[in-house]
Amino acid sequence: MNASGLRRSVLAVPGSSDKMIAKAKGLPADAIFLDLEDAVAPIAKVEARARIVDALNSDGWGDQIKVVRVNDWTTQWTYGDVVSGAGRNLDAILLPKVECAAHVQALDLLLTQLEKEHGLDVGAIGIEPQIESARSLRNIDEIATASPRVQTLVFGPADLMASVNMRTLVVGEQPVGYDTGDAYHHILMTILLAARTHGLQAIDGPYLQIRDLDAFRRAAGRTAGLGFDGKWVLHPTQIEAANEIFAPLQSDYDKAEMILDAYEFHTSAAGGARGAVMLGDEMIDEASRKMALVVSAKGRAAGLTRTTTFEPPTS
Repeated sequence: MNASGLRRSVLAVPGSSDKMIAKAKGLPADAIFLDLEDAVAPIAKVEARARIVDALNSDGWGDQIKVVRVNDWTTQWTYGDVVSGAGRNLDAILLPKVECAAHVQALDLLLTQLEKEHGLDVGAIGIEPQIESARSLRNIDEIATASPRVQTLVFGPADLMASVNMRTLVVGEQPVGYDTGDAYHHILMTILLAARTHGLQAIDGPYLQIRDLDAFRRAAGRTAGLGFDGKWVLHPTQIEAANEIFAPLQSDYDKAEMILDAYEFHTSAAGGARGAVMLGDEMIDEASRKMALVVSAKGRAAGLTRTTTFEPPTS
């Protein structure tokens, strides 16, 4: 698992494809999930389990966060997916169609038994609940707090759109007839607020028109602007765009570091112990510091280095 915990880009890889799994190992996605659910036909699911286990237990992985999306609890495959045997090299389980806390708790109990049986650290494997229905959105706080294993809340747009009867067949685009604002805003903000309330990451789902990179950038920019931590990518061409969009701009990172340095100086005895001061043409205060901390932390995690320095005033 990468030390930063970044999930700017989360690459979806069908568990039924040796070729795609092998290629994923060398790609610069922050996280990779090997899929046993929607991307795998029912008759291929058992075979895909074995393929995923072999892949996770093989060499060649980088520091990507490694996740497996299992089938949901309403199917006959969930138990077999979870116990398939890659726990030592697995960072998290992505659990689809989570509708209540019990779905997360059942997975937590099963993982605890497996970790004890195989001598793994109890609690080491995380859980990523996927929010995919009207009911799951209503129960989001109980889902978010159902287990200390929960690491992220993941938006599943296609199923949620179907759940609320949204009038569109294009995932991520505005429905026909909705010509004011953003039809997804309430859904996205509900997920984001729950994630921030409970100290979790918020991950946006996929944009399915994989050849339209400009549209992907537009969709990703919308959720990055709200404060989401990352987005699913379905094709290698989307990875670089996601990594860029969900990291701060260099100019914003430089400004955040300047705000932190200036605030630290001016609130000190040497700087006059002032709580609100001017930085250039802008007043900064404690609220400014809190905002700058967010941008600074994301920039450092993304490997940015500052290009400006703060010079304390001489008089």
